[in-house]
Amino acid sequence: MTPFTDAQIEDALEALPGWSQEGEALVKSFEFADFGAAIAFIGRAAGPIDEMDHHPEWTNVYNRVDIRLSSHDVGGVTDRDVQLARVLERLAAAS
Repeated sequence: MTPFTDAQIEDALEALPGWSQEGEALVKSFEFADFGAAIAFIGRAAGPIDEMDHHPEWTNVYNRVDIRLSSHDVGGVTDRDVQLARVLERLAAAS
């Protein structure tokens, strides 16, 4: 698997509102109603993340979950990151 070019990343970001490129990663901050909702999102995401075997870097502060997706094994953004971003979007929308 090879990293996406900047043009490929730009194309992918068009379908991922709120996501942006930061260095060699896709990033987004999700805000929820409260801490419990943020933690519930993390819990719901754990299963699909394990199934994909592609784990994000994320932090949680109160009602916010900051996510950073990168394929470290190839040193950049790949289709795995875009697919995981789509999954996380669906889960957040269902919150």
